[in-house]
Amino acid sequence: MNNVSVLLITHNRVGRALVETAQTMLHELPFRLALLPVSQTCDPDKEVEVACDLCRQLDNGHGVLILTDAFGSTPSNIACRTAKAEDTANTAVVAGVNLPMVLKIANYPNLSLQELAENAVAGGQRGVVQSVQAAE
Repeated sequence: MNNVSVLLITHNRVGRALVETAQTMLHELPFRLALLPVSQTCDPDKEVEVACDLCRQLDNGHGVLILTDAFGSTPSNIACRTAKAEDTANTAVVAGVNLPMVLKIANYPNLSLQELAENAVAGGQRGVVQSVQAAE
């Protein structure tokens, strides 16, 4: 695949649940993918090393989109530190990952890294709505 690859850095099994659900809906995801589940007891410095290794393995010349859950959390901080590392410069980080975001990027696998990051944000935002309450 000559697409941007994706790394999900999330709390515990959040990333795995999103990926498994997206795969069930779409049957397969059109990009290289890795998951980095982060526990509350992790050593963030070691997790940054693991994330950098994963980015180097994933990057096929088109970059790596790093998706993470809660901005400002440990997974988000690991993602940001990974993106700032010298040897993982071809990355973009998007926080607030949700299922609509994963589905959106899966439907536009041939976009550039920057375009895919922008589409991830748009898809994630459009997927957050307040539903209309049923009349009683």
